[in-house]
Amino acid sequence: MKDWIWTRERKAAPARETLSRDQIVAAAIAILDSEGVTGLSMRKLATRLGSGATSLYWYVDTKDDLIDLVIDEVWGEIDIPEPELAGWRAGALLFGHSLRSAVLRHPWLPEVMYTRPSIGPNAMSMGSRGLVLFGAAGFSEHEIDLAMGSVMSYVLGTVSAEVATREMVRKSGRTEENWVTDMLEQAQAVAGDYPEMQKSVRRRTSVDLDSGLTENFVFGLDALLDGLQTRVKKK
Repeated sequence: MKDWIWTRERKAAPARETLSRDQIVAAAIAILDSEGVTGLSMRKLATRLGSGATSLYWYVDTKDDLIDLVIDEVWGEIDIPEPELAGWRAGALLFGHSLRSAVLRHPWLPEVMYTRPSIGPNAMSMGSRGLVLFGAAGFSEHEIDLAMGSVMSYVLGTVSAEVATREMVRKSGRTEENWVTDMLEQAQAVAGDYPEMQKSVRRRTSVDLDSGLTENFVFGLDALLDGLQTRVKKK
């Protein structure tokens, strides 16, 4: 079985080395945010840090290790309040929006987060705080995991699709407004035999991309939390 960076003993860098793992992770995230996963290389990272590529290997053994580190760094950005401060429902709402915002800040995340287990310290902290929050709702021990997992699955699935849509717009070289207008015009052109789809397209003509994606996310998250709250009340 593969050993992950979190289960390996950390190497000590030579005294002459002036880098830190935190510096390396921050620089890697900056490259990923601007250039995506394909734009990240150990050589490019070393250049950004003004260091030799070999120096990085005192801190990370492989690019895979580096990806593990940057993913866990993003998990550290997620806000999950204590249930005593916000209540479980408001806390879960904040959690969902914070998770979405983090992925939108780091749109490369969906490409890599499903390829490895999230077992770093920030992932463990996020999971622990989330389980406390959903536990405060009154779910059984088994359902606590399912409830938190449902919210995370909804948020990550929805925002991954959102990231893909935004990337499609970016690659088109057009403004969001022009792209949306063109898509709606094309949809209207082929919806002639489907009156309900015609109505749907017309309803979307006055909504910009950001507002539409956000409204879709908010509605779905609220509906999911409504359903979870109903399950708690039945107990």
